[in-house]
Amino acid sequence: MSSTVPHQPPATPAQWLEGARPRTWANAFAPVFAGSGVAALHGGFVWWKALLALVVAWALIIGVNYANDYSDGIKGTDEDRTGPLRLTGSGVARPHQVKRAAFIAFGVAGIAGLVLSLSSAWWLVLIGIFCVLGAWFYTGGSTPYGYMGLGEVAVFVFFGLVAVLGTEFTQTGSISWQGLAAAVGVGSISAGVNLANNIRDIPTDAQAGKITLAVRLGDRGARRLYMALVSMPFLMSLALATATPFALLGLVALPLVITAARPILRGAVGRELIPVIGGTGRGMAVWALITAVTLAFLG
Repeated sequence: MSSTVPHQPPATPAQWLEGARPRTWANAFAPVFAGSGVAALHGGFVWWKALLALVVAWALIIGVNYANDYSDGIKGTDEDRTGPLRLTGSGVARPHQVKRAAFIAFGVAGIAGLVLSLSSAWWLVLIGIFCVLGAWFYTGGSTPYGYMGLGEVAVFVFFGLVAVLGTEFTQTGSISWQGLAAAVGVGSISAGVNLANNIRDIPTDAQAGKITLAVRLGDRGARRLYMALVSMPFLMSLALATATPFALLGLVALPLVITAARPILRGAVGRELIPVIGGTGRGMAVWALITAVTLAFLG
């Protein structure tokens, strides 16, 4: 008598979308907004290069999310996780399908990045390769650096310094102190989004041996660092006000970030922290967009 394996229906488009984690997409949009605004301040805005930079950043973060889903899923660190659907860990999609989706996204980022690099500076291809490798080895490979507490550092570097300054450079051929200020602001709050996610997962990550920065710092220390990180864009607004006082309009995003941070401040745990990620991301995107507009048109 033969046994049959029950057929598993394929993941739905809605599940694939949830697995791509739209709440984190602001981490990709914000640096391109900010970098393009700085480029416009210096008279160098190029719309099609800004669009290519947006494709690179967006595809890269989707690839990161699918790669993390795959790597965490096969390692078993997603078996008891609170948060958005994990395709691999939940069994909704097979591991090789999620891995393939990650590499498709990386491929899209690579093609757009290659065109952008060849139209700007060939050596940017090397930085692009470094970004893709950084995205994969965040949780992939035998010694993922995301398991050693370096995730927030990587987010600051890739979605702050590299993304903002890269967007500015590809349009103007140079970088400026205003670009650096915007990069620090975006990179810091972007790292704060990542840290909020890891604060939520401290209990399960510690149990699974995933030693994130939040696990290393402990709950109280991680919450204090989150508050420092999400405050940084507004300090950068003060710095950018020396270029144009209208940069202070970036402070309009402060209430959004304060609202998002309330669960962190009151000690919420588990699913109660999920809105922090999306709320902080929205605050970041609004700050970056307002700052970009003021630099471009009022600078």
